[in-house]
Formats: sequence, C-alpha cells, structure tokens
Amino acid sequence: MKHAFTLAEVLITLGIIGIVAALTLPALISSNRNKQLETGLKRSYSLIQQAFDMYQAENGERLLPVAAVDASTKTFYKKIMPYFKILKDCGNNETSDCVPYINNTAMDDERNFNKYKTFSGQILKKLDLLDDGQFILTDGSIILVEDNIFGNNYISIDVNGYNKNPNRWGQDLFTFQLMKDGKILPMGAEGTNFTDDKYCSATSSEQYNGIACTYKALTDKDYFNNLPK
Repeated sequence: MKHAFTLAEVLITLGIIGIVAALTLPALISSNRNKQLETGLKRSYSLIQQAFDMYQAENGERLLPVAAVDASTKTFYKKIMPYFKILKDCGNNETSDCVPYINNTAMDDERNFNKYKTFSGQILKKLDLLDDGQFILTDGSIILVEDNIFGNNYISIDVNGYNKNPNRWGQDLFTFQLMKDGKILPMGAEGTNFTDDKYCSATSSEQYNGIACTYKALTDKDYFNNLPK
C-alpha cells in the first residue's frame, strides 16, 4: 500500500515552514543589509584615500586643511572633487538639488528636506557639517563636504546614496576629517574633532550623534551587528 501525505499534514508542514521563515527572514535580511553597509564603508574609505593620493601625485604635495574665506569659495570642495569619478555635481548648500541645507525655519520644514537622521534615529535638523559641496559618484554614493572658516575640513559619504535607507549617521552616512598633516582619519579616531561617546550613542540626543561612529565602524568587528533600530 502506498502512503501519501494528507492535505492536513501538508498544510501543517507549510504552516511550520511559514512560521520558521517569519522568524528567521527578518534577521537574515537585516544581517545582509548590515553587511552591505559595512562593505560600502570600507569601499568608500578606500575611494576617499585614493582621491587624496591622486591629488598628491598630480600636485606634488598633500592637500592640507583650508579655511573658506567666505560662503562662495568652497575651496576644499573644489580641490578634491576632480579626483573622484562623478556622476553629478550637486553644488553647495545654496544650490544643491540633492540634499539641501536645513535650518529650523518654517519654510524649510514645509519643504520636507529632512533626509538624514542621527545614529539614535532623531531627525538631523541641521546639515551645517555636510553642506559645503555635494556630488554623486558613479557607484551611487554621495559625497558631502564641510569647508568652514576655521579650516575644519570634513568629507562625509552616504555609502548607498541618499535615496536609500537607513540614511542615518553612523549606519550608511560616515564622516572623515582631513588632518593638519594631510592624512584622512575616520571621525572618532584620536586627534579628530569628535571623539566623545555622545557622538556615537544609541541613546544620545546630541544633534551630531553619529558623526564619531566612523572609527568604531572600521575597527569594531561587531559594530554592524549592533546597530540601533
């Protein structure tokens, strides 16, 4: 006599498979996304370092921090941009049509330009450390440059582009600092301007929370497995 599964047994089996899938798939999807973000950060760091190396090779010296004399100069942005493979130059905070500058005026709130969040998930209401030049690379990532009057030159990168989540500092948006000796260091490393724990915390309400996470993301092997929700 041949034995076969009854309809009830098949349905029970499918139900069990569905339950197991429902329990495991979210974790697998999250793990895969986090791995992509980790790979994106490492690739982006390499691209940034290569750009500065190419600047040195062409100009015979390292690019050193420069201070913007006024809002129109954007010297850091203009000097480093040619050494990347660019899909689109978005301009600066006054002209950018990619990630426009945000301040807390009613008009800007209505325009809904809140693209980014802090590491802990709060709306990043000011992009004043990301607004002095923006350009999209051919791989879809976007560079956001800070070039201020004190010569604090930062270069941030959204490794998967501003149209893809999570759009959070320390998760897919990472910041590096150009040091006085011409080295590019991940923000949060010793000697950079943001090293305090409140700038990379799952609970901090600091408006720049996440800016110092780059160093941890590159050195802590469990970093991407413990991203805040």
